[in-house]
Amino acid sequence: MTEREFDPRLPLRKRLGMLFGLLSAVAIAIGLVTLGVLIADVTHDGWRALSWDFLTSYPSRRPEQAGILSALVGSFYILILVALIAFPLGVAAAIYLEEFAPQNRLTATIEINLSNLAAVPSIVYGLLGLGVFVRTFMLGRSLLAGALTLSLLVLPIIIIASREALRAVPPSIREAGLALGASQWQTVRLFVLPAAWPGILTGTILALARAIGETAPLITIGALTYVAFTPQSLFDPFTVLPIQIFNWISRPQPAFHERAAAGIIVLLAVLLLFNGLAIFLRARLQRRIRF
Repeated sequence: MTEREFDPRLPLRKRLGMLFGLLSAVAIAIGLVTLGVLIADVTHDGWRALSWDFLTSYPSRRPEQAGILSALVGSFYILILVALIAFPLGVAAAIYLEEFAPQNRLTATIEINLSNLAAVPSIVYGLLGLGVFVRTFMLGRSLLAGALTLSLLVLPIIIIASREALRAVPPSIREAGLALGASQWQTVRLFVLPAAWPGILTGTILALARAIGETAPLITIGALTYVAFTPQSLFDPFTVLPIQIFNWISRPQPAFHERAAAGIIVLLAVLLLFNGLAIFLRARLQRRIRF
C-alpha cells in the first residue's frame, strides 16, 4: 500500500473521535453530578423523618404521625403479582418467538408490535387497564387490577429482553444438542435456556424495577392516595410508594415534604436492592454455566 492510498481525512477523524469522547465524558459527568446533588438534597430533607416508626406506621393527616406501611406493603404485593403474571408469560412468549415460531408475515407483525408496545407511554396502559380490568371485568380499584395493568406495561420489555438473551446463545449449542439426538424442546430447555438465564433474569428485574416506580397507570385506574390499611385480598383497594410520595409532596405543610423525601429514600433503597439482586444472581448463574 502506497502513501497515496491512505485516507488524508484519517487525522481529522481521529480528532473528531477524541472530541466526541470528551463531549460524552462531560455529558456523563454532568448527569452524575446532577443526580448526586438531587440525591444529597433528598437525603438532607428526609433523613430526619426516616425512622422505624415511619416504616411501620400508616398514613395520617398529622405529618409527625404519618408513615408508609400501607404503601410499602402495597408496592411489595404489586411487585410479587406482576412477577407471577408477567415473568412466565414473557419468557414463554420469547422462547416461542425465538425458537419455534415460523418466519412469516404474522411473526414479523408481532415483532414490530412488541417493539412499539415497549415504547408506549405508561399512561396509555393506565387507560387500557381502566377500560378492560376496572370496567369490563369489574375488578374495581383493586390490587389485582393494578397488577394486571402493570403486567401489560412490563410484558413487552420482558419479551424483548428474553429474546435478546436467547439470541445471544451461540448457534453451536443448539446444533450440538440436536446432533446428540435431543429434540428441539429438549435442546432449548436443557442447553439454550440455562445459558440465557442471566440475561433473562436481568431484563426481568429491571422491568420490575420500572413497574415499582410507575405512578401514572395506577392513578388512572383509581389507586387511592390515602390508604390507612394493608390489603387483605386481591380485590382490596391499595396504594404504592410513588402515589404516597405524590400525595405528601402536593400538601402545603413542610413536614409532609420531609415525609415525601423520606419516602423517596425508601423507594431508592428498594430499587437499589433489586438491581443489586439482579447483579448478584446474574454473576452467580454465569459462574454455573460451562459450555
